[in-house]
Amino acid sequence: MNTGATPGRERLIEQFKADGLKVMFGNPGTVEQGFLDAVDAAEDFQYVLALQETVAAGIADGYARATGGAALLQLHSGVGLGNGIGMLYQSLRGHTPLVVVAGDAGVRYDAMDAQMASDLVAMAKPVTKYATRVTDPRSVLRTIRRAVKIALTPPRGPVFVALPMDVLDELNSEPVLPATVPLTDVAPSPASVGRAADLLASAERPLVLVGDGVSLSGAQRELVAVAELLGADVYEVDSSEVNIAASHPLRRGQTGHMFGPHSKDLVADADGVLIVGTYVFPEVFPELESPFRPGAKVVHIDLNAYEIAKNHPVDLGLAADPKQALRALAAVLEHLLTPQRRAAAAARLDVRTRERAREARSVTDEGTAMSAFLRTLAERTGGDLIVFDEALTTSPLVTKYLPAERPGDYHLTRGGSLGVGFPGAVGAKLARPDRLVVGFAGDGGSMYTYQALWTAVRHGIDAKFVVCNNRKYRLLDDNIAQYWRERDIPEHGFPGSFDLSHPEIDFAGLARSLGAGGIRVEKPDEAVTAVSRMLAHPGPFLVDIQI
Repeated sequence: MNTGATPGRERLIEQFKADGLKVMFGNPGTVEQGFLDAVDAAEDFQYVLALQETVAAGIADGYARATGGAALLQLHSGVGLGNGIGMLYQSLRGHTPLVVVAGDAGVRYDAMDAQMASDLVAMAKPVTKYATRVTDPRSVLRTIRRAVKIALTPPRGPVFVALPMDVLDELNSEPVLPATVPLTDVAPSPASVGRAADLLASAERPLVLVGDGVSLSGAQRELVAVAELLGADVYEVDSSEVNIAASHPLRRGQTGHMFGPHSKDLVADADGVLIVGTYVFPEVFPELESPFRPGAKVVHIDLNAYEIAKNHPVDLGLAADPKQALRALAAVLEHLLTPQRRAAAAARLDVRTRERAREARSVTDEGTAMSAFLRTLAERTGGDLIVFDEALTTSPLVTKYLPAERPGDYHLTRGGSLGVGFPGAVGAKLARPDRLVVGFAGDGGSMYTYQALWTAVRHGIDAKFVVCNNRKYRLLDDNIAQYWRERDIPEHGFPGSFDLSHPEIDFAGLARSLGAGGIRVEKPDEAVTAVSRMLAHPGPFLVDIQI
């Protein structure tokens, strides 16, 4: 424990290190200059420089997702926080535990309304779990510990602390101690588990809806046990991690993220529904009425009590750790299910297993440059890689050849805005330097944060990148086509604002200008060479694939 007084800017770094935060992602600014000077002199502490705050926030998000812990992000006052807010929204919706700090000129200048003066806390509140400003040099470390605790306590999420320059310049004698993060592996009571089992055991058309709360608690095995006991289809809702292996026959894919009627169609026939570790439903245009059939029994398990019955009534809500709750539920179901119910569940599992086998036999190669690239990449790596997926409309093809099988091997974009794919891959590779990491992004999404390649080159982060280049915001084409159908509007040309074909962007040339390798693929027979060059290149490398 360090008890001697030192400047707050130096003691702050010691506190970060005590909490295991030894890497800081950021973009520098004048009001943080004293703190960043101390960062530069600190031992066993790394500053990862990004060329814009959105990129820094995206890299931090990817790093936290890959490590499973918190990540430290430094933004520059109000203007830098403003740049990063869109990416912080991604982290808020995806429950990424980011500890975000930003400087300001100082408490002494509050009355002056000077240049760059802004209410940082008010700016940060809509995109964080917790936002505050330190104004007393005796509470710098105390506030950071509180922020770390809040960020890592489910529901996890980003937190924000504003650090005025004059407060950090003062001598600080606070004890340097690691934050205490409460344990949340709480199990539901036997009575509540028994009630949940009673509600679900008699279902003839059971359904399980899961989200990233399963991944956070490491409950994949317990989820599979319950799903197989019930013979229940499993759909992922607002899911961006591996909550159930893609190859499991009961996994049916994702519910809709855009239109509520799509999700309603998937759940409408279920008479027993188990929701675990997610909220229902996350679409941009959700159903206002409950999508579940009248009389369906609904059980919702989550550590985030706010999400339970938030939008639609449930019969039983359990605020509990998914791993503990599912383990207990499986044990009760083992004794409760009758031989007839077990046989029916086994029959449903057998149907899905045979369907999956038929699908595997009928898989065809599209014969495109993208499918050839993905097939070759899968063959060369044996699927042993981490995928950061912001391919969007190309994502079904990516996961066809590189299915999400193991926890930690697949991260899907979340939050609704673009730009997380490339910086997310940089952060994941920094966190997992022993693994091959490939980030996929559309041509539109990649241009939000293309500077991430520069950061990868500067810091020797050997991530690989793929641009799924269809020269448009293809998702917007698909969505407006749905809009036209719903309103009986005749089809016509897509809005010009959706088109990215002119002027043409030289993505491989851009990559080379930032110090990375780059190649363009136009034809399927060029894909094999592209994969070979990407895997052999000693550093960041980008493949621009024409779709």
